[in-house]
Parts: sequence; structure tokens; C-alpha cells
Amino acid sequence: MKDNSRQLEFMEIDLSEEPETAAVPVPDRSTIVQSAQDTMQHRGSTLSSEKRFVEEAKQWAEMEGGVSPWVPFMSYWPTYGVMNEAQRKWYLFWRKEVRQGRYPDTDLSYLFVHIYELINGIGWRTPQEGYDQLKQLWVNYRERLPQLNIYMQEWMVDYVLVHEMEMSLSEIMGLSGGYLPAEMLDMELQRILQDKVSDISLNMLQRYYDYDITLSKFYRDGGKEVMEQYIPRVMALVQSYLERTRQVGLLPEFQPNEERKVERVLFRKAVYDDSIYGRSVSFRYMPIGEQAEFVLMVTRIYRCTENKLRELLGFRGRLRGQTLEAELANLIERYLDKTYAIEKAESVEQPMIRIDTEKLASLQQESEYVRMALTIEDDHSSEVKDEEVNSANVASNSVDALEARDEITPTEGSMESEPCAVEIATGAQVESIRLQWDESAEADLDEEWLLFAKELSPQQVQTIHVLLGATPDTELMRLAEQYGTMPTLLLDEINDVAMETIGDLLIDGDRIVPDYIDVFEHVKR
Repeated sequence: MKDNSRQLEFMEIDLSEEPETAAVPVPDRSTIVQSAQDTMQHRGSTLSSEKRFVEEAKQWAEMEGGVSPWVPFMSYWPTYGVMNEAQRKWYLFWRKEVRQGRYPDTDLSYLFVHIYELINGIGWRTPQEGYDQLKQLWVNYRERLPQLNIYMQEWMVDYVLVHEMEMSLSEIMGLSGGYLPAEMLDMELQRILQDKVSDISLNMLQRYYDYDITLSKFYRDGGKEVMEQYIPRVMALVQSYLERTRQVGLLPEFQPNEERKVERVLFRKAVYDDSIYGRSVSFRYMPIGEQAEFVLMVTRIYRCTENKLRELLGFRGRLRGQTLEAELANLIERYLDKTYAIEKAESVEQPMIRIDTEKLASLQQESEYVRMALTIEDDHSSEVKDEEVNSANVASNSVDALEARDEITPTEGSMESEPCAVEIATGAQVESIRLQWDESAEADLDEEWLLFAKELSPQQVQTIHVLLGATPDTELMRLAEQYGTMPTLLLDEINDVAMETIGDLLIDGDRIVPDYIDVFEHVKR
């Protein structure tokens, strides 16, 4: 038998000298991956894993699966290639359900595969359609799979940027619980302050306050909901007031060289083929959050609003610290006093009214007899039958609405009615009522006054005419009765329009504010 064993031989190594290989650094993992992908693409015979996924996704795009049992699927890098046959069947069935608006329970890895399809441009015809599908996946699975939020809040932003969608990022911020990257938040806030301030939200502003508002006892004990309701309106009020009185807004003034450019890598941690939309996207923004004056202003507005709402809600204690200037604080407090009172009155539960339909029909018939009796000419009164007159008398005693009409609108022959400063229009006449100034005066009006006039309803125009008349108290009550409302509500509605257009209250008490009375000197009657 041949002996194949060999004797071991040992070599001596001098450790005092550093081996030559020590000078070669260990390459970074990303370099290895990129190098491997470049090699595969250079050879032309092998696709990268991302490109291979996209090619397979195009083939699977229109496939639909029949009813199939759920099979667990968990993968760090989920693709079609790591699914077994049972998992593929479930995926096709589940995706069909999702596309039809049903969202059965499933694993996160299945969800990721569908999301990868959408961000790579597969499964939709327009960017908006793809956005809506991503949004619905997020909305319907975020509670069942909370890990989804971490990825979707970034990928949705990337999707909007890469497709240059003309839409608000505020929706994404709302879905993510108030999160947006700092530079994106500055960009979105700039857009809102330039476009429509009332779209601002408490969530958006939280980053810009100089303290954590969530630590407030008032905030935790119900104040959050109230502040969410009023802060956007107060910010819009202050913005409008500053623009009208000082020709500036809340947005800080920046120099062109202060604008910053950001390069954002697209769809991190997703199976994404960067040859489709590129590896990154760039955008410019103004660093609003770094402006100390802006932070101080919005913090003071918040403090002033919270303190006033604490007072209105009977909450003990007030916030201390730097306060808002008296002019703006007074504006906010007056607005909240009015608005809160109106909304509190509207929230009072109204008594349920039940209508007896049979009795109503009887009253309508009797009212018709009354109408016929009252419109008969005097020279034909002798021809009226006795029983018809009796019916009319009975009906006139039972119909309160007719009596109210007689009190509001005196008959043509009545000599006791007081002179009316404003003729109350009804029917088609109401539609033609507009607030107009003499041509010479209208040319000198600011744009916000023209907008104010345009937004007024005919009923509100008539109310202003009454306030400009000789007997506003009497006529205002008469006008309110005509429209079945209260004088206070008529005036408050005009103030609401004024807040949205001229940025201030027009009526204080039951009179036009003296500062604005000269604007109405040349109003056409």
C-alpha cells in the first residue's frame, strides 16, 4: 500500500518587517457593489438586480391571480426572484384585490414589491395615478404595518419631486404625523406663505416655535384641537393685515445669494433602477427656519392666540415671556372674541322640529283661501259668498305666517307705516344687488376693497346699505326679520368676509368702524 502522507515543513517569518500587503486598503462595500454592477453592465450579458426587477415587473404588470391562500413572505430585499410558487400566486391575487380597492392583510415584503413597481413607473399611466396608488397603500396599511411609515414618508417626497408634481407636500406631512425633511419643510412653508396662508397647519409650524408647545398642559388637555382650528386662521389674519398696513408679510426677506441648493438621492433602500429617473434630484429653497426674527414672530403669535383661547375656554393660567406688539395682539384678540362667540352659538344644539304634514296641508289650503280673499278688488267684494268670507276669517286667525307678513310688508293703502331707508328686495331682484361706488371713487379704491365688494352676498350688501342709512337700528331689525335671522348674525357674516379680504373687522358693535367709514361715503344706493 502506497504511503501518500507527506512530512510537514515549517517556514520562519520575520515579524519585525511589515508585509507589503498591509498597504492595500479594504474597499468600501458600496464600491464593491457598484464595481460589480458596472462589470455586469459592461459585459452586456448580465443585468443588475434593479434592472432585472424592472424587466420582470413589466412582464408581471398585467397578470392577475385567482383566489389563493396567504403564504408568509419576509425578505430583506424582496423581489419576484426570491418568491416561491405559492408566494407568487398569493402576490398576484393580493395585488388584484388592492387595485380594486380592497386591502386584505398581508406581509410587509409583499407590499414592498408592489411599491417598487410603482416607483419604477410600472402599474400606472400618469404620475398622479401612481401617486394615488402609493397613497392608498400607505393609508390602508400604516396602522397594520407601522414600519411602512419610515419608508413611505421619504419615498412619497421623492416621487413628488421626480415627477415635478404641482401639488402640496402638506398632505404627505399629514400622513407622516408632521414629518418632512427640514429643507422640504422650508420649501413648503415658503410656497404656502406666498400662495394661501390659511393652508398652514399647526403641525407645520411646530418646528418654527422656539419651544416645545406639546409640553403645555393646555395643549395636552384639549387645547391641541382648538389650536389646530384657529392657528391657520390667525396666521392668515396677521398676514393680510401686515400686507395691507405695512406692505410686508410673514415671509422673511431673503437676498438671492441666500438661496440654497440641495441634491437629494432618490428612493433610498428601495429596489430602484436609477437609469429611469436618475440617481438624485436637486431643488432650491430658502432657509426660513434659520431666521431668528421669523421664529420669534410666529412664536409670539402662537402665545398670543393660546392665551386668548385659554381665557375664552376658562383655562387657568397664562403663558409668560416675550409678548406680541399691542397692535397685532389687539387684532388677534378682537378676531377671536367675535369668531369664538359666533361658533359657540352655532354649536348649541337646536331643538328638533316635527312637522305634522296633514295639518300643514290644511293650513296651506286655508292660506290659499285667504290669499284669494285679500286680492279681490273692492268693487267685486259684494260678490263674495258668505261661506268663503267666513272661511277666510277663520284661516286668517290660524295662520301666523300671514300675520307676520302683514306686519313686515304693509299694504299699499296703509298710512301708518314708517318710511323705509332701504327697500328690501326679494326674488330675482336680490341677485342683481351689488356693492358699488361712484366711478370716480371706485378708481381710487385698493384692490382688497374691490375684492371685498365682490365677495358680499346681496343680503350683506343690503345690510351695509342699512348701516349707512338714517335709522340703522330699526331697518337692521326689519331686514333680519325679512331674512329670518338676527341682526348680530348679519353683521358677523360681513366681518367674516372683511377678515378674508381687507384683513380687519369692518363692523364694531352695530356700526361701521370709524377708520373705514370714509370708504363708504360714495357708495351707490
